[in-house]
Amino acid sequence: MAMPALAEDPADFVGSFRLEQKLDYFGGLSGLEFSDDGERFITLSDSGVLFSGRVTRDEAGAVTSVVLDGVGRGLRGADGRDLISPMDDSEGLALTADGELYISFELENRVARYNADGSWAEDLPRPREFFGLEGNWGLEALAAAPDGSLYTMPEGDVRGVTSFPVYRFSNGVWTRAFTLPEDHNWRPVGADFDAKGRLYVLERDFWGLIGFRTRLRQISFDGDRVEADRVLIETPPARFANLEGLSIWQDAGGGVHATMVSDDNFVFIQQTQFVDYRIND
Repeated sequence: MAMPALAEDPADFVGSFRLEQKLDYFGGLSGLEFSDDGERFITLSDSGVLFSGRVTRDEAGAVTSVVLDGVGRGLRGADGRDLISPMDDSEGLALTADGELYISFELENRVARYNADGSWAEDLPRPREFFGLEGNWGLEALAAAPDGSLYTMPEGDVRGVTSFPVYRFSNGVWTRAFTLPEDHNWRPVGADFDAKGRLYVLERDFWGLIGFRTRLRQISFDGDRVEADRVLIETPPARFANLEGLSIWQDAGGGVHATMVSDDNFVFIQQTQFVDYRIND
């Protein structure tokens, strides 16, 4: 009798790469966007600096080397000056198909559009809900859907809300797109879309002196209705560093990949790490 075929894992680990830089202000990476082919990237620190560069990858799609384009570009505000605390707590990064760059901030929770050189273009409207987000538990994740709509969500609890709201910006207005079940262990820190319009949410769970756990979810939705929500990756503590940035890209054969980057918190015992998985969809 023939044996039934074994179901493949939702995602396969293909590699990790530790990036070491001597720039004093390099680190704290919290946002990541790759080009469609996974070669060029833009990454964002949580102290208001954009970096860009390119990577080489092996046949499986794992990063094997990273080269930065120069020294980075500090974000500026509407007055043309460099952002300073608390306005510089940049966390989420989204790049639309037409090249628009958007950044989400916590502490002073907001989303802004930026030019490629890091200069401010405009602040998006701030809905009342953004003012109710708790301090350092604000807008961490930001993603641009194929239709150009933006999606963001807070890392922490929202006053009076028992689930994680996902906010959508479309046609100049923020609305609550849908909600995700509340989970006091896992916190959303990064997000991105694939070409099919599926939303990927990167989450973390901190285990004190042991380290971080990582979870990656794939969410399919139609309007305000979630149709599928599956866990692709869930790691034990300290498997990887503090992964915060997420980018979804495709290889030449159409395979879907997730590349994540870690926030080293500018602490020498932590690291900047690129982690790659191939999604089996």
